[in-house]
Amino acid sequence: MKLKNKKTAFDSFFLHQGEEGLTAFEKGMEQVSNKLKEVYSDTEQPFIGKTPAEIEKEIAGIMNFAGEGRSLQKVLDEIEGPVIRNSLHISHKKSMAHLHCPPLLPGIIGECIIGTLNQSMDSWDQSTAATYVEEGMVEWLKETVGYPGPSDGVFTSGGTQSNYMGLLLARDSFCQNQWGHNVQKQGLPPEFHRLRILCSEDAHFTVKKSASQLGLGEQAVITVKTDEYHRMCMEDIQNVLKRLKADDMLPFAIAATCGTTDFGSIDPLPELASISEEKGLWFHVDAAFGGGLLLSHSHCDKLKGLEKADSMTIDFHKLFYQPVSCGAFMVKDRRHFGFLSHHADYLNPLKDEDDGIVNLVTKSTSTTRRFDSLKLYLSLKTVGIETFGEMIDRTMELARYTAGYLEGLDTIDLKNKHPEINTIVFRYKPETEIGIGLDELNRAIQQSLLHEGKGVIAKTTVDGETFLKLTLLNPRTSEEDIHELMDEIKKTATQLMNGGLARV
Repeated sequence: MKLKNKKTAFDSFFLHQGEEGLTAFEKGMEQVSNKLKEVYSDTEQPFIGKTPAEIEKEIAGIMNFAGEGRSLQKVLDEIEGPVIRNSLHISHKKSMAHLHCPPLLPGIIGECIIGTLNQSMDSWDQSTAATYVEEGMVEWLKETVGYPGPSDGVFTSGGTQSNYMGLLLARDSFCQNQWGHNVQKQGLPPEFHRLRILCSEDAHFTVKKSASQLGLGEQAVITVKTDEYHRMCMEDIQNVLKRLKADDMLPFAIAATCGTTDFGSIDPLPELASISEEKGLWFHVDAAFGGGLLLSHSHCDKLKGLEKADSMTIDFHKLFYQPVSCGAFMVKDRRHFGFLSHHADYLNPLKDEDDGIVNLVTKSTSTTRRFDSLKLYLSLKTVGIETFGEMIDRTMELARYTAGYLEGLDTIDLKNKHPEINTIVFRYKPETEIGIGLDELNRAIQQSLLHEGKGVIAKTTVDGETFLKLTLLNPRTSEEDIHELMDEIKKTATQLMNGGLARV
């Protein structure tokens, strides 16, 4: 594009009070809306079924940039096939592989507002009104959890960041109390190799990842055995604590899980809270998945003891149906955020605190941060707490129905007959002997369903064996959808056993 007038040459590329910017914005939003409506109106499958190589080739074909720009409509037309249609359609009723929810429309619209306003949540002068929206949503979450007055929180990118923050504060608090050692200023203490974190065998991998990033190494994470329902075993944690004491190790945190990735299992929170208090350990709860039960009408009692956590993780891009990414980290005593606090004269000078100016960067491991609290705010306001609870309860109801239905099928080996939340773990097990292993067969079933566009389900490993998994987050998924999916699994398995495995 040749610049005709340097004063106005860029007006159509930005939203501003001028007519050219406003018109371009309106036209662009209409074009995007029409394109997405066009795609969604004729999308019948959760995935188009292409191979990674095919999609990679198509994307490579559009990765070219000319000196002259093109119209937005032409670019949208160009990416329709390679990007939009080749993407996984998360809102499809048979997209049920991971903790990856269909996003609510108010959340999607919220993303548009967030991008338009483009607030940066690190300092008040970059997020004037947004600061107080986030603080207000934190207050709402405190009240919903049952956290006391001195508690606080901050929005995060999700469970990985939140779990890291919880264990960072736990480490620094322990070192300060045990040795008067300030990790933030002095680095790790000489005794750091003795520090230990306890979690269950089924805890999220980010516990070990966090330990590594905190300079403690994965060796610092001691896993506790789980019971038949994949919950942390209380007898074993006592044995582990005794063994650590005998070995002169220093446990400083218990990382409980409220909703494991595969089974949705919830560790015994009240008992773990009592042990933590008795032993002087930091009690962190990863409720990235299970935290959604806070709004459930029928199952919120499963979270009893969550309010006793010293810190917790909650993801809104799971059972709160928000677009990725949107999470929160909460801490019972806001003074612990002091372990994160840094002041920069150009961003959050100490004088701001004296003047009552809120700079949220003091509570986060991130500096530049999105205004993600807005989409949750819009969703709660628009959908309503009552309907949120009904949606969550619907998925729980469907999970129980699905477990009962699968239990009655002769060719299904069901691993969790009584799902804790809304995940189902099972595998196809033919009634007669077959010439291939069950692990190989079930992996092939999952891949065949994906690449034929019949259903998007997950595979996982339980006790060294391959299983399939349904994660039923979509409240629109019906019992009929489950029946159709299981019919496809049986049909696919039969084809594979009759010689189709080589084609997968």
